[in-house]
Amino acid sequence: AQLVESGGGLVQPGGSLTLSCAASGFAFSSYEMNWYRQVPGKERDRVATISSAGGGTNYAAFVKGRFTISRDNAKKMVFLRMNSLKPEDTAVYYCNWRNDWGQGTQVTVSS
Repeated sequence: AQLVESGGGLVQPGGSLTLSCAASGFAFSSYEMNWYRQVPGKERDRVATISSAGGGTNYAAFVKGRFTISRDNAKKMVFLRMNSLKPEDTAVYYCNWRNDWGQGTQVTVSS
């Protein structure tokens, strides 16, 4: 499988970003997908999960109400819309399927 993230960057506190992940090499529409994030020196934390058809979502407490995960099965893509960003959201964000990971995309929240 291959997962390629994009959409990271520098944003001011309170701002928004949308991350994208393009998936290939597996039956994308049959599986749930995840977003994780990692700060240097710390463990990788799960941020959000979406069910195979997109009808079910689950979020970590620290992003609930601010982030939204979605997917487009026709395009084999999963998204993470991040609103009301805080400096503590600064991390490398990874797309995940089973034991496969993308290369990550850096999100920096700073004024």
